[in-house]
Amino acid sequence: MRGMLRRGRQGPRVALLPGLLASTMLTGVSPALAQAQGQLETVVVTAQKRTENLQNVPFSIQALNTEKLEQLEVSNFADYVKFLPSITYQPGGTSGGAGAGNGAPGFANVYMRGVVAGGDGNHSGSLPSVGTYLDEQPITTIGGTLNVHIYDIARVEELAGPQGTLYGASSESGTIRIITNQPDSSQFEASYDVQGDSVDHGGLGYTAEGMVNYPIADNAAIRLVVWDEHDAGFIDNVPATRTYPTSGITINNFKIAKNDFNDADTIGARAALKIDLDSNWSVTPSIILQDEKTNGVTSADPSVGDLAVSHFYPEFVHDGWWQAALTVQGKISDLDLVYAGSYMDRRIREESDYTDYSFWYDTLYGYGAYWTNNAGKPVDPSQYILAQDHFTKTSHELRLTSPASDRLRFTAGLFYELQTHFILQDYRINAIGTDISVQGWPQTIWLTDQQRTDRDYAAFGEVSYDILPNLTLTGGLRVFEAVNSLEGFFGFGSGYSSHTGVSQCFAPSEVDAAPCTDLNKSVSETGETHKVNLAWHIDDARMVYATYSTGFRPGGINRRGTVPPYLPDTLDNYEVGWKTSWLDNRFRWNGALFYEQWNNFQYSVLGLNSFTEIHNAGQAVIKGVETDVDWLVDDHLSIAGSATAVDANLTTKVCGVVDPVTEQNVTVCPGPLDPNPPWAPANTQMPVTPKYKGNITARYQWNMDDFLVHLQGSLSGQSSSWADLRVEAPNPVTGVETPIRAALGKQPGFAQVDLTAGVERDSWHAEVFVENLFDERGDLFNFPMCTTQVCEHQVYTTPITPRLIGIKFGQKF
Repeated sequence: MRGMLRRGRQGPRVALLPGLLASTMLTGVSPALAQAQGQLETVVVTAQKRTENLQNVPFSIQALNTEKLEQLEVSNFADYVKFLPSITYQPGGTSGGAGAGNGAPGFANVYMRGVVAGGDGNHSGSLPSVGTYLDEQPITTIGGTLNVHIYDIARVEELAGPQGTLYGASSESGTIRIITNQPDSSQFEASYDVQGDSVDHGGLGYTAEGMVNYPIADNAAIRLVVWDEHDAGFIDNVPATRTYPTSGITINNFKIAKNDFNDADTIGARAALKIDLDSNWSVTPSIILQDEKTNGVTSADPSVGDLAVSHFYPEFVHDGWWQAALTVQGKISDLDLVYAGSYMDRRIREESDYTDYSFWYDTLYGYGAYWTNNAGKPVDPSQYILAQDHFTKTSHELRLTSPASDRLRFTAGLFYELQTHFILQDYRINAIGTDISVQGWPQTIWLTDQQRTDRDYAAFGEVSYDILPNLTLTGGLRVFEAVNSLEGFFGFGSGYSSHTGVSQCFAPSEVDAAPCTDLNKSVSETGETHKVNLAWHIDDARMVYATYSTGFRPGGINRRGTVPPYLPDTLDNYEVGWKTSWLDNRFRWNGALFYEQWNNFQYSVLGLNSFTEIHNAGQAVIKGVETDVDWLVDDHLSIAGSATAVDANLTTKVCGVVDPVTEQNVTVCPGPLDPNPPWAPANTQMPVTPKYKGNITARYQWNMDDFLVHLQGSLSGQSSSWADLRVEAPNPVTGVETPIRAALGKQPGFAQVDLTAGVERDSWHAEVFVENLFDERGDLFNFPMCTTQVCEHQVYTTPITPRLIGIKFGQKF
């Protein structure tokens, strides 16, 4: 598991105490604070797949538009998540099988409203519960949210609560939409920005980015965006030695020890061509590509020192992806037709140190005796992982929308998606004998070589009817079929194990270069998800609404084929909310109260051999409030803030046992099938999501001669949280119950202050900024490198980025 690497990738940074939350009335993210005519700017969104004022959307939505993204120095995923408090995330994935990624930003697992059991992100695990879209096309991936560079972006929309009716299975608890600025044939535009920064306890970084919008005809334009970013490291790999007790072999990391070894480089480009075929029809092909190289890890080992680790093998992630998309928009009679199709290709190559696993299994249980050479003598048992992932996604959506002015109006469509994922994880121990290696893979002690395929078919629709001019009833329905298959090989060589791997093969290999096939399963299911909404526009400035909606996430095949498939989980959402404007639209207050039941939820744990297994638990209940406030105090001062309070708890026990006959999760423990205490008793707080998260920003600007000067300060943060759902669980070797939460420790709340000062004149602007002013050591995630019950003696923390000071200059033409 690795943490975030770069400025802004550390996520929410303030721990707002309950008193602060109360004092800010749980205020929310500002959409836009433009001061035209002394009023707040109207924010236009497309959350319901039609263009409309955010204040007329009858569910919880927050949006950061171009101006706000620039003011808040947003350049990537964690930058905007900091200002969207209904969203939380878990950085990266563990090397111990729970997911890929040395903490690289593209491996963050994203959650909304406390709908999280923890441990997600495994290649063959649960689909995400939060969907992510780039314009009209889905970019949701199992291995984590793509870290799309934020530059020349129209807005980022956060749609909280189930969005399955319009956005599908991976929007069980919410959706994130990144909307790019489109080509404009009416005028030439261009801009560039350059930035230099320095991180405390680390090195120097830079960012260079630019955009050109070029009309090539009266009815056509092309828009090009490029970026190049270097993020300085701040974690030191400290020189160290390690002695294995069984063999007495001592290793060292002297050749790779290095200060600030978690640096990263990202380059990318985006291009779109828009052609207006006539007054009604347009075609927009586009392509985006990004290449990110991340070194080291961004987690720290407190036993080594502040912002330090001692790792013994090189570590890196090379994450490259591209997406080609096509959007066709037009009219058939008075109906709007949209086709949105895309193809995405993502390739990841990774190397990770895994000596913690080797050391603790040897120290506690003498496992080093099993790792020998051809002469039967013990070898250096240190493990490292070589991993490759190749992920593709093809999607097609076709929909019709009736005029928004109709009393009875609808949106209806068809959707198809095909996802494939090639998975290779090669766990190596140098010099082990061929008799215990995986056949055909010298020095490989464990191999995962598999192919996953997910298919989704759906038909969806929403209908709205104005019962009265100011009272609207909306109903939505999505019916679908989901198919998941997994085939290939996982396990040890036949000379090492008689129950996992080659010894269990039943067919020759049909995936890559695996020695044989010991897993070939599939599961399919059909279902529906729905919603009902009633919205009352009290007047032009105030609206209240009530919603009942459901979310759905398909089940799938466990990568350990001996474990039964995991089943679907569902979410029932009950919500009331309000959208209001006051003081002649100088003060805006929106919010929602919600109650959710998460049923038969999927959760991920490291089982035997630190291998990920997906199970289903019982039920969790989530209660909360979220709200946003924007206040244009006068022509110079604006204040905006956001916060969410969430109370998410189990309502049933999690026993951690599957009935071998029914293949259902056991919910009575202790009992005949599970004599141990429950992994998590009823009323256990759900992991990852803090009870409180929020932010507040004040911006003051004034004219000084020919210059426009501004000062801005932001406070953001969250309260404490747990890293794991389990309170205790059996040790995989001894079977003895072992504390989990106590071993990992509670992740404390934290707060961060960011300051910005800048000046503008004519076409140029310049700023100096400080992020994490007081160098807060916020902790995003605690984890061990292998099963907690074994590696609990070495728990890592994932800190937010230390204090960062930067200067930025740019121009617009």
